Amino acid sequence: MDSAESRLAVGVVGTGRVGSALGAALQRAGHRVVAASGVSEQSVRRADKLLPDVPLLPPQEVLAVADLALLTVPDDALPGLIEGLVATGSIKPGTILAHTSGRFGYTVLDAATRAGALPLALHPAMTFTGTEVDVARLAGCSFGVTAPDPLRPIAEALVVEMGGEPEWIEESARPLYHAALAYGSNYLVTLVAQAKDLLAAAGVREPGRMLGPLLGAALDNALRSGDLALTGPVARGDAGTVAAHLEVLAERDPQAARGYRALGRLTADRAMASGLLSAEKAESLLGVLNKEPDA
Repeated sequence: MDSAESRLAVGVVGTGRVGSALGAALQRAGHRVVAASGVSEQSVRRADKLLPDVPLLPPQEVLAVADLALLTVPDDALPGLIEGLVATGSIKPGTILAHTSGRFGYTVLDAATRAGALPLALHPAMTFTGTEVDVARLAGCSFGVTAPDPLRPIAEALVVEMGGEPEWIEESARPLYHAALAYGSNYLVTLVAQAKDLLAAAGVREPGRMLGPLLGAALDNALRSGDLALTGPVARGDAGTVAAHLEVLAERDPQAARGYRALGRLTADRAMASGLLSAEKAESLLGVLNKEPDA
């Protein structure tokens, strides 16, 4: 952006973990966060920490003073927010309106676009903590960017200014894009937390310390080699070991057993497709994985 554009007045509608971090990143890039909105006590505290001295106002008043408005509310709340802003005449022609939902592209902003807004979808592919560390994590973070072609340079420039890397996502691909990120990130947390619980039950005093190097190596290998990084009893076709795992999990934690069974079937399919698991070994393995547990 040129020097004039680099001094945009920024408003943040929703000072959750994402909004506070992006607002702080834009402020570091030379923009001015002039107003924000937050309702919960946590949002107010977060804004005070990451956006100090920025007044907290109702969303309509935030848009009244903003050249760039970040709509950083939960996905399901976004359509209703836009509807309300349009109904109250809060959209100023020429305002850059950027939401951070992974699910939606820019067409969710159609009503605001008809009122003169410039629509952008800027979704950071990052997990946020609500602390100062989030701003540093934006360095090199990929953003899923969707916008009308004439606005693409603005969208990409804003991402770069926040330290991120723009990745263009077609409007029709947004749901698949977001599902992939949720599949890989959100469910990873579930798996790791479950593994920690099971290790603690097995008597391991510091499950996180044990898992850290193993999971770090597994993630690195998977990112480098995909399915060829698969190891363990399922990829080897060790049906007896898998049966023993399922037996003890069914006794200790039936939910974990169901998750192990589902992931085992998926892993077996991918191991077969990549040539790691022979059809002969897969047959006995899948017999164990597909066997319904006793009531």
